[in-house]
Amino acid sequence: MKRIAIQGEIGSFHDIAAHQYFNDEQIELICCSTFEQVFENIKNDPTVIGIIAIENTIAGSLLHNYDLLRESGVTVVGEHKLHIEHSICCLPDDNWDTVTEVHSHPVALAQCRNFLENHPEIKAVEAEDTAGSAEYISSHNIHGWAAICSSHAANIYGMKLLQEDIHDNKHNYTRFLVVSNPHKAALLREVEKSNKSSLVFSLSHEEGSLSKVLTILSFYDINLTKIQSLPIIGHEWEYLFYVDVSFDNLTRYRQSIDAITPLVKNIKILGEYETC
Repeated sequence: MKRIAIQGEIGSFHDIAAHQYFNDEQIELICCSTFEQVFENIKNDPTVIGIIAIENTIAGSLLHNYDLLRESGVTVVGEHKLHIEHSICCLPDDNWDTVTEVHSHPVALAQCRNFLENHPEIKAVEAEDTAGSAEYISSHNIHGWAAICSSHAANIYGMKLLQEDIHDNKHNYTRFLVVSNPHKAALLREVEKSNKSSLVFSLSHEEGSLSKVLTILSFYDINLTKIQSLPIIGHEWEYLFYVDVSFDNLTRYRQSIDAITPLVKNIKILGEYETC
């Protein structure tokens, strides 16, 4: 049985992503209130695997998680893309006429802005988690409150679905990274089958420094799928570049890393893994 640390409660989107990624495998979830706790669980027990959201097609990147990923020393061993579908639910004996508040994670509330604007009589309240909001309302039997969460979470906590698919954009996807202790990574993925890599590096403050790196990656037929810059605290106008690349030839990918290494500073491979 695999032990998986996630941010959120049972029924959260992290829970759904974990079960989809480890389909047909027995897993035990370790529910954490913060992403810091996810990495702390991996640090305290090397057998624990983590699943963390890293970007959303609407909300963008989870910038803090990039720093946690780099600082933690874990290795990315896989990724999973999940279609995010929000529903509004309440206690079984509540209905549209009795609901006065809706609770959810601020990102979920933002992704249902049009729905909330069409229901000005319902007050939107920020909470730590989508599924956690449903669990709290159910366990405390709070009438008049509703939660925005997945329909899966609503069913788990015995809530009544008032309406499904209330998100503004139907093309709402979140990408999750599967991470582990580096010494356990070989048990979770075969490096020889890798076709994607996540890197982080900094650059000298010189004209064309990033362009040179990208040119080399292109020469080796490496496809840049994402680039995210974050400021280096304490170093004005200097940045860390988090880069995802995909490739068809592992040898040429490794040659490209050797080629760009002299041009960058503090390069670190966060993970090499296979993606669909």
